[in-house]
Amino acid sequence: MFESLKAAIHDLLHGNVAPGDRHAVIADMKRALVSAKMGIGDLQEGVEVTRRRLETEQSQLAIVQRRKALAESVPDAETVALAEKYEQQHSERIAVLERKLEAQEAEAALAERDYDEMLKQLKAASAGVGSGATPGSRGPTDADLGLPDDTGLRSELDALKRQRSRADADSAADAQLAELKKKLGRDG
Repeated sequence: MFESLKAAIHDLLHGNVAPGDRHAVIADMKRALVSAKMGIGDLQEGVEVTRRRLETEQSQLAIVQRRKALAESVPDAETVALAEKYEQQHSERIAVLERKLEAQEAEAALAERDYDEMLKQLKAASAGVGSGATPGSRGPTDADLGLPDDTGLRSELDALKRQRSRADADSAADAQLAELKKKLGRDG
């Protein structure tokens, strides 16, 4: 996922970047890591969306199974057959969503591990590893690069996250309303 960033960090740590270019390369990499962190956030949001869809399907399956049991107790063969059809559909969707959720969780975990490792390597590079400096000399610190306290960037990212959360919530509410209207129109 982060191959070009990994290559740039490797070049920094192994002295393949000119000393005069190190500061600019580290600053570019910092921005790339911020983008990578946002990408991880997108992956995590995808996991949550799939998790909610799975929960909805499981709930729908439970409803169908209750209706099937009621139809069997009446007995109503037509309703039982219809319930079995919907039970099969929901079961298949659940199986697919479970596999999808597992894959998404694994992808998000892998991306987080890669990100954490690259962040450690970037900090080492910013401390002078690979610069050819002697072990006792001091390279640029995190503060010099703006790594620990980039308040403006952090607040901008928070604002984007809030905006996206609001849009996602509005979209989910619209979808639920449309589904409810659909059900009411069909049943009423």
